[in-house]
Formats: sequence, C-alpha cells, structure tokens
Amino acid sequence: MRWSIQQLLAKKEEGLEMDASVDVRELIERDREIRDISPVQVSGRGDFTGDTVTFHVRLKGSMVLPCSRTLADVNYPFDIPMTESFRLDGTPVDEEDIHLHEPENGYVDLLPYIEENILVELPIQVFADNVSDHDSPAPQHGKDWEVITTEEAAGKNQEEEEKVDPRMADLAKYFDK
Repeated sequence: MRWSIQQLLAKKEEGLEMDASVDVRELIERDREIRDISPVQVSGRGDFTGDTVTFHVRLKGSMVLPCSRTLADVNYPFDIPMTESFRLDGTPVDEEDIHLHEPENGYVDLLPYIEENILVELPIQVFADNVSDHDSPAPQHGKDWEVITTEEAAGKNQEEEEKVDPRMADLAKYFDK
C-alpha cells in the first residue's frame, strides 16, 4: 500500500482502484489486548482533486481480543471505513487537519494509517458467549465473592432494601406516622 508521487500522478486520469490483503500483525506488539489479527482486506479507490489524492477505503478483517469478564478469546470481526488525503504538490499541510497528510520521502504509504484506524476502532469491552467456568482463564467465583450479571445485582439490591435492620425497626415505624 505504498506508491511514489510519480506513480500516483500517472494514475490521475484513470483513478486508482485498490483490492488487496495487508498483513498488520505488527499491531499485536503495539497493543497487548490484540491476541491475533487476520490479514486485513483493503478495498476502495483513490480520487484525485487538483494536487490532492483522497483514499476512500474499507478495512475488513477479524481479530482475537480477551473477554472483559473471563479473559477467554473472542473473535471480533471489523469493517472500518477510512478516508485519508495526501497533498502531492509539496505544499505544507495544516497540522489541525487530521485527514490531510504530506508524503514522506516522496512516497504515500497507507499502512500506518490503516493500522491507526484499526487501533482507534478497538472496542473498550468485548464479551464471550457461553464460556463455562472451567474453560475461563479468569475465575468466576472465589471465597466470599462471585461474578454476577447486572440483573442479578439489581435483584440483590432490591432484597437488601426490603430488609430492615432490627436495630432500626422502631425508627422505621416513626416515619410511617
């Protein structure tokens, strides 16, 4: 996913179509949450406007992330739209425009932007479906504790509210008056 400025300018009239598979396994080292990642299917086009090329790309693939509750492996498919633009005329780019970039050493390389977009789209939490206690890398209960769902927690809170401390029973009657 790397082109020289001359290669891009040669495709200015006909446009640039992309459909390739890119290896982004380097992300495993950059983010410890990513346990595995498949090659990413990059498809889209590059549109030329004046001295700017704008890439409209879709990134499709899947990665393995740890379940937030049990640490079990969860396959997480992704489909990320990406738009990045590059100035080809050598004019400096305004630093505030996060989607407009300058070529580096005469080349436009999309790989760092592909990796960045994947990292930005990582979910905060993922949950595994139907993981039994013995398959889970993280314990689900221990001495005086257990993992419960939100519904179970709401039910326990309601039960606790209904119970009146015997030491406060007379005080509770005071407010009934």
